[in-house]
Amino acid sequence: MANHKSAEKRIRQSEKRRVRNKVAKGSVKGIKKRFNTLLGENNKDEALKLLPEVYSIIDKTERKGVIHSKTASRYKSRLAKKVATNK
Repeated sequence: MANHKSAEKRIRQSEKRRVRNKVAKGSVKGIKKRFNTLLGENNKDEALKLLPEVYSIIDKTERKGVIHSKTASRYKSRLAKKVATNK
């Protein structure tokens, strides 16, 4: 357990950030899953409409510092590749 005021504050900050990061990662995971489901059902038109929204959510989590910029790029690249190969 923390013995100093600054350490107690750091614990509170860490917990807040952990929860915020968990929510952000969950939203990325959820929208990617929805996108992949649409592709799996051969709804390429719907998936293409959803793609800008997916990119937007990934970019927001990157800007907040939840995920690394290269991780965000990798996610977007893989999604674009799936759309291109799914005809």
